[in-house]
Amino acid sequence: MFDKLEDLLVRLEEILSELNEPGVANDPARFQKLMKEQSELQPIVDAYKEYKACQQTVEESLMMLDEESDEEMREMLKEELSDAKSRIEELETELKILLLPKDPNDSKNVIVEIRAGAGGDEAALFAAEIYRMYVKYAESRRWKTELMSLNENGIGGFKEVTFMINGAGAYSRLKYESGVHRVQRVPETESGGRIHTSTITVAIMPEAEEIDFQLDLNDCKFDVFRASGNGGQCVNTTDSAVRLTHIPTGIVISCQDEKSQLKNRDKALRVLRSRLYDMELQKRHDEEAEARRSQVGTGDRSEKIRTYNFPQGRVTDHRIKLTLHRLDAILNGDLDEIIDSLIAADQTAKLAKMNQ
Repeated sequence: MFDKLEDLLVRLEEILSELNEPGVANDPARFQKLMKEQSELQPIVDAYKEYKACQQTVEESLMMLDEESDEEMREMLKEELSDAKSRIEELETELKILLLPKDPNDSKNVIVEIRAGAGGDEAALFAAEIYRMYVKYAESRRWKTELMSLNENGIGGFKEVTFMINGAGAYSRLKYESGVHRVQRVPETESGGRIHTSTITVAIMPEAEEIDFQLDLNDCKFDVFRASGNGGQCVNTTDSAVRLTHIPTGIVISCQDEKSQLKNRDKALRVLRSRLYDMELQKRHDEEAEARRSQVGTGDRSEKIRTYNFPQGRVTDHRIKLTLHRLDAILNGDLDEIIDSLIAADQTAKLAKMNQ
């Protein structure tokens, strides 16, 4: 591990030297690549420098203890020694986590698909609430959201909604949200007082760029039609809506939120490319069964991951057995405690596997 850390220390110095070269700013691609690499290496190198400083403190304190006779000074040195040793243990764990293999998709934007499952109108209403939860979470992190397509049920529920979240590290934090989300409550659509269980599915897909997935447009069939439902001027009066069919897989994507046919076509292509890229990732996940077992719920879309219980005001994440009694705050986008716990559990599982 320490040989690798020394190599990264040297590499960061090389990057900083290159960034100071006069011509580097005139080459945007090179400049951006260097800046990205620097941002990835800086936290590792900073932790390693602190680790080395603590090691030096331990050595110096031990030497001074051998020579010091004043009892008060000896107590101060012992305290300094104890603090440095304790920090060394913490930094060793931090460095192991920082050196874990990175998911190449972590820095990407995400496309989120939410679909109503079992429960009819109640499931659709819950899908709309979960959509708003993610929008509010994105706002809290200053990420931007962009609606791609929406299929409403007429009473404020969403049968299906697809949207994009643009922001640094969006996929790294939201990738654990894929799976079946379950709600237990007395439905708003019923007058009786019985608690019902409904489900929705959430799919979190990294936004695929052309370098990630080459899409053959010959495999795509485009149809245009007149948009329906709520809309501003021109939305319902021109053939601006686009239906995109991917012939090899049978995937169909409809986009009608923009007045421009070209913009709807572009959105549909972005969703299709990301969905096909995600299918490729899922296939790899299934092939790498051992790797899947060392991760916390980032693969299986049929996995029931979370329950939102309204009568008891609690949210339970079943993968890490975490229960929080603050349902309202979570539905208002306060997801950090759940996501941080999932990331920590994932890192712990990977560290344990690495140490086997």
